[in-house]
Amino acid sequence: MPPNGSPDELRDGSPTGSPPTTARVLVVDDDPTVAEVVAGYLDRAGYVVDRADDGPTALARAAAHRPDLVVLDLMLPGMDGLEVCRRMRGQGPVPVIMLTARGDEDDRILGLEVGADDYVTKPFSPRELVLRVESVLRRTRPAAVERPLGAAGLAVDPVARRATKNGAELALTLREFDLLAFLLRHPGRAFAREELMHRVWGWDFGDLSTVTVHVRRLRGKVEDDPARPRLIQTVWGVGYRFDPAGREAD
Repeated sequence: MPPNGSPDELRDGSPTGSPPTTARVLVVDDDPTVAEVVAGYLDRAGYVVDRADDGPTALARAAAHRPDLVVLDLMLPGMDGLEVCRRMRGQGPVPVIMLTARGDEDDRILGLEVGADDYVTKPFSPRELVLRVESVLRRTRPAAVERPLGAAGLAVDPVARRATKNGAELALTLREFDLLAFLLRHPGRAFAREELMHRVWGWDFGDLSTVTVHVRRLRGKVEDDPARPRLIQTVWGVGYRFDPAGREAD
């Protein structure tokens, strides 16, 4: 199913009016109409765009020219988008926006579980997708003036995009890193999922299960016992709180 746009619309100009960028985006979709529209809008927005219509080709393109971001269809022939995402992440960190024609929540959550940083459900607005791409890439460019953060054995360097626990490197996705850094900046304060979505993701609306999944994944990497989290605690009826003392939750 194509997005809410057509190739004719590509001649109307940049969908966002944002300045050009040299970031490279790999678009992976076996539907030529969707791929053409998405690639066209990204090209008009100033991105360098590569295209692939199946998993093996996408992996080869990513190996030849490492993308800054991947727009990846979930339903690909042969090797599906989840496996492509896993293999790309095995080659090194790269932001991924997953495209899915399914409305089932389990499919969206599964995409987040394998490390997708965002997802868009078809049919979608190509202009919205470009904004999502801009949002994800913007968060890969932290302010150089920001100081390192640390508490409870965790250390985060926002400039180097590096996080450690007791000196050991943490393998965090883009959103997991941003979420941990945000929580470290605000120890002891409870945040609703809506507020986290706005302040960490930069979204004013969206599926709140995105926040839930990322909190669960982050706990699995920073907690001594993820089943009994002490650092990232659930505040019932509110949301989540980072406790630098690592005390037992009430």
